[in-house]
Amino acid sequence: MTSLPNLLTNFKALFISIILEALPFMLLGVLFSSILEVFVSEATVRRLIPNNPLLAVLFSCVLGFIFPICECGLTPVVRRLIHKGMPLYTAIVFILAGPIVNPVVFAATYMAFRTEPHLAYYRLLLATVVASAIGLFIWRVVKTDPLRPAPSGVSGQAHAGSLTAVRKLPVRVHSGAVIGQTSRFVLSRVRSPRRSVIRGRISSSLSHAIEEFFEMGKYLLLGGAITALIQCLLSRDSLIALGGGPLSSHIFMMGMAYLLSLCSTSDAFVASSFASAFPAGALLTFMIFGPMLDLKGTIMLLSVFKAKFVLLLAVLIIVTVFIVALIAGQTLPMS
Repeated sequence: MTSLPNLLTNFKALFISIILEALPFMLLGVLFSSILEVFVSEATVRRLIPNNPLLAVLFSCVLGFIFPICECGLTPVVRRLIHKGMPLYTAIVFILAGPIVNPVVFAATYMAFRTEPHLAYYRLLLATVVASAIGLFIWRVVKTDPLRPAPSGVSGQAHAGSLTAVRKLPVRVHSGAVIGQTSRFVLSRVRSPRRSVIRGRISSSLSHAIEEFFEMGKYLLLGGAITALIQCLLSRDSLIALGGGPLSSHIFMMGMAYLLSLCSTSDAFVASSFASAFPAGALLTFMIFGPMLDLKGTIMLLSVFKAKFVLLLAVLIIVTVFIVALIAGQTLPMS
């Protein structure tokens, strides 16, 4: 039995290695996400969606590649897109494929599996297949609106409030005074430098990036700690026994992915730490299933969609990922 000092030493070594490898990619992901949050409007994306369902599904997958937004920030973005007219099935494809089919996650996966780089390509391909299949199923089956009632439009209220405030301002009877005040107001608006607007957007992007980094960082720390602890407490023989089963390995990695709730920019490094005990198919299950459905993601989905639809979506993800990864595992054994 391993002594406590050795256990702590192994835990620290595993935990630090996972965090240090994943941190740069998570930081890059939140920077991209924050820039897009501030500088790219949802209406611009919505206008580009094709009318053909198959093309729209493929476009949503490409959209995930172009806009590398982490799953932590996709749900509120997609809710706004749906309210602006984006079809439900394309929004679901974007939610499922977006966190995986993007260059930041691909680079992180490629670096995590430097000795098995083909897993990075297969992760991208299988995520596209899973997301497209689920999106087409929802297009054919779901005919009712699954969205929860949207909260009151704060921006509209704020705009109305500002207009009301302007109307209630005391107005002098003397026309010259009124004209003078109006002219100074208009000139102050005109003289506002464009540079200050850009500076404000950059400041907003950085603030959003910092907030999202700390929000996602706690999940990375928790996931890395649990992963390191599991590998320290479970013997290698126990892990090999779980990973050796043709079905148990996939089920175990699905459960791990759901509970750890890792960011897609860092989960590949956690998966690679299990590479010696689990086959390639189970590792793909972990890397595809986690970004599509995990604990924190379920809570976020329930805040946007009705519980019945979230349950349907969860069943579709579980079944589709299991089948696709099981087939891939038969053709791509870990060398």
